[in-house]
Amino acid sequence: MTPPTALVIVPTFNERDNLPVLATALMQYPNVSLLVVDDNSPDGTGAIADGLARDYAGRIEVLHRTESPGLGRSYIDGIRHVIDRPVDVICQMDCDLSHDPGQLPDLLAATGQADIVIGSRYVPGGAIVNWPLRRRLLSRFANIYIRLVTRLSARDCTSGYRCWRRETLASLPLEHFSTQGYSFLVELLYVAAGLGWRIAEVPITFVERRHGQSKLSSGVLVESALTPWRLAGRSKAGHPRTR
Repeated sequence: MTPPTALVIVPTFNERDNLPVLATALMQYPNVSLLVVDDNSPDGTGAIADGLARDYAGRIEVLHRTESPGLGRSYIDGIRHVIDRPVDVICQMDCDLSHDPGQLPDLLAATGQADIVIGSRYVPGGAIVNWPLRRRLLSRFANIYIRLVTRLSARDCTSGYRCWRRETLASLPLEHFSTQGYSFLVELLYVAAGLGWRIAEVPITFVERRHGQSKLSSGVLVESALTPWRLAGRSKAGHPRTR
């Protein structure tokens, strides 16, 4: 079976060491292209991305952002930039090498039976490498908390490794999304589930970043705690889950 054509969106901020490694690995797949969405990285990641785009002309593109920094806004701008491209699947990946490009074919294959495929740490076969116990417990608790509040069925609601059928992603009302940080991943999944799209999970091995610093902050944690209640409140108030 011919693998689906895929475009991977990768937001970057200060990832100059990691981006070339990730891009080179993704370019090994002839059916995959890459959009780098750089948030004006002071370490020169944007310039490195431009160089990669020249090296892989027609397969790597760079979107430079200078306003409203944040993961959610980066993804929204990236999605809008590519949503009309003639590809089968649009994927999300982190740039810190925590998401193994070698597992991408498994996620892409699963889009044959699902509209959204999550690279999951919390289904049988999934694993986490090099996280301290405190971080593991926090992530586990966060996912249990999110599932209880929102009634989402996915076991790994916070995974940033995802593949979407293009038409599924195109159906989402991006103009109504309000979260900026990692909670955007939860909001995206919640709205898609509310529209009835089929969600599947494929086990991945998540590896803690080797270079650079984590973007997790106290503000991100606060937003992550409040977002599930805000999303659930929409339904209880009688508002559509897409509004």
